[in-house]
Amino acid sequence: MIKVNLDRVMRQRGMGLVELAEKVGITNANMSLLKTGKVKGIRFETLGRICEILGCQPGDILEYSQD
Repeated sequence: MIKVNLDRVMRQRGMGLVELAEKVGITNANMSLLKTGKVKGIRFETLGRICEILGCQPGDILEYSQD
């Protein structure tokens, strides 16, 4: 199972969903789905853009858990 920690990273950086979605270039609805882990996949381009904007690594956002 992949756990999405995007909400935590956004909170640490003081960035809201609307601002991040705008900077990444995706809709607020898609960013919300990603943030809550309700997506089946993410494009590497999108993940890279999120990491660039938030100043983080993919492992800060995505975490593997055996649960």
